[in-house]
Amino acid sequence: MKNMTLEKIAEAVGGKLFGTGEAVKKEVTGVVLDSRQVEEGYLFIATKGEKVDGHTFIDSVYEKGALGVVSEQELANPKGPYILVEDSFQALKDMAEFYRKQLSVRVIGITGSVGKTSTKECIAAALSSKYHVLKTSGNFNNEVGLPLTVLRIRKEHEVAVLEMGISDFGEMHRLSKIARPDICVITNIGQCHLENLKTRDGILKAKSEIFDFMSGNGAICVNGDDDKLATLTEVKGIKPVFFGRNSCVQVFATDVVNKGLAGSSLVAHRKINDIEDSFTVEIPLPGEHMVYNALAAISVGTMLGLTSEELVKGIASVEPVGGRSHIINTDKFIVIDDCYNANPVSMKAAIDLLSMANTRKVAVLGDMFELGVKEKALHEEVGIYAAEQKIDCIICTGELSECMYKGAKAHATVSQVVYCKDRENLLNQIESYIKTGDTVLVKASHGMHFEEVVKRLS
Repeated sequence: MKNMTLEKIAEAVGGKLFGTGEAVKKEVTGVVLDSRQVEEGYLFIATKGEKVDGHTFIDSVYEKGALGVVSEQELANPKGPYILVEDSFQALKDMAEFYRKQLSVRVIGITGSVGKTSTKECIAAALSSKYHVLKTSGNFNNEVGLPLTVLRIRKEHEVAVLEMGISDFGEMHRLSKIARPDICVITNIGQCHLENLKTRDGILKAKSEIFDFMSGNGAICVNGDDDKLATLTEVKGIKPVFFGRNSCVQVFATDVVNKGLAGSSLVAHRKINDIEDSFTVEIPLPGEHMVYNALAAISVGTMLGLTSEELVKGIASVEPVGGRSHIINTDKFIVIDDCYNANPVSMKAAIDLLSMANTRKVAVLGDMFELGVKEKALHEEVGIYAAEQKIDCIICTGELSECMYKGAKAHATVSQVVYCKDRENLLNQIESYIKTGDTVLVKASHGMHFEEVVKRLS
């Protein structure tokens, strides 16, 4: 890792280096928080979690070949060099910021209320047709995951596609300071994290912190169909590139063909700088949101010099991520695994996706967290929406979802509506409501642990 010697890392994080000799002048080969991931030449950062204290594994990581350790505790008889710091998590962020400054890689930073991960996957797939790309793995998009992702960048990577998630003011500012994006992408401004951000205007303000450390010659791509994002005019002298379904924006779609669970196709049009052309794009993943993801990928790809042929090839290769509209075909029914997270906008989008199925439709819906004072009304709204889409069976689970159940029950004309108090209650009953040949949507906030429901069904 370029310039990442123990000496320079200690200086970057404001820590005290214990150890001498050649070891402290060597570059580390990787940085991890999990002792099980340590390999020869790695730096292990010992952190204190709710259940596990990483400091208890320090001796074992040296035995695995760790070059050094970052510790919040003085070590009595260390088996190798270590850096003493006050806060290991802050040290992680500081070293990622230092490392990022050494790199020439172009960074794409992606944020938004809904669709960050699927947009990240689509952009990464498109760019991979031309470049060697590193992308965020899983849900590594916060103040721990983002720096760990930055520290995974190597000299062979030409582009890094980084997902950036927040729940409060100031977080995106700190993430931007680490990522220093060259291209900033915002998918939409929805109703996530209202508990802290209060209003959609608050969400826009918090998400816009992504521009704080954008490179001087950077670029901005935003959803022009979003009423809040459409108000952006210029940031640091940079005018946004808008994408959407409206032909007034620079990158837009026409002739969208919904192929149900098989995905969709569209004709993409781009008018950026000296480029003006149109071409057909096949999207292998289902959902209207994938149209916007493809348009975001076309916008970013155009800025990085991709031809229409490269864009078409890359977008056609995008694959689903587990827990996010991942379609699982079992020998009895089809499961739409969308249980990674949930908010009112993504709930309705998932219900729309389910409604495309040409089978009996079952929605297994759970609590949505961090919605603030309107949480009960927003749950009721989702229940009403599911009933209006005439989903055959709506199963609402969790304390907050009782409001979802009441909304669905009051507006149901053909739907069977069921309420389960908690996940265990759901697991005990679910098989009695699902029939062979059904398409089953599983959707809730991550804290509901509905992956257990998906496991049971598949």
